[in-house]
Amino acid sequence: MGLISLSWLQEHAGPPLTQLASQNAFGISKPCRNCYYIGMHSLPDYLRPHLRLVFVGFNPGTRSAAIGHYYAGRGNLFWPLLYESGLVPEPLTYAEDQRVLEFGIGLTDLVKRSTPSSADLSTAEARAGAEVLQRKLLTYAPRVICFNGKGVYAWHSRQKSVTLGPQDTTIGTSRVFVAPSTSGRNGSVSRKDKAETFRALARFVEAHASSTAA
Repeated sequence: MGLISLSWLQEHAGPPLTQLASQNAFGISKPCRNCYYIGMHSLPDYLRPHLRLVFVGFNPGTRSAAIGHYYAGRGNLFWPLLYESGLVPEPLTYAEDQRVLEFGIGLTDLVKRSTPSSADLSTAEARAGAEVLQRKLLTYAPRVICFNGKGVYAWHSRQKSVTLGPQDTTIGTSRVFVAPSTSGRNGSVSRKDKAETFRALARFVEAHASSTAA
């Protein structure tokens, strides 16, 4: 696919746009006029074309939005599991969330408005968010999309029943994986099981490192 134009980003994401850099073999090395993150009133999207993996959350929590970083909620296991799984070669904290782009990883959400809980979102917001998200994912075309929580993927896919792990469907050319929510509120899945799912995700990403969906 072609490069994403600045006019497209302005139309679909809204200002402001902040310039990032182009990728090297694994991440970022030099300025690039065609790579941007999307500035929002909540959290920015850290996206650029053809990343190896993009994580999709439900929506920013109040603490994350206030601090200005992804997965900053107390008890959220996202950042420890990201490193422990081998998806990134060094430990990162929420304060370094923009650095995921260095490792070919992106971050976005189903809905960009922050709330204390995803349960505070209306059905209309979630449905509208799913449509916007679909356009983003088709445009940026990462190799793998991981939905951080079964509920996120359920809203996006409109499936009533969602299983964890690799999905049979694709989004454009992107493979799809569903992980248990890393939120500290998700006590139904143990840390051990969440860690194993992230390791499975790392293997899934590696398996599709240079492939595209059929």
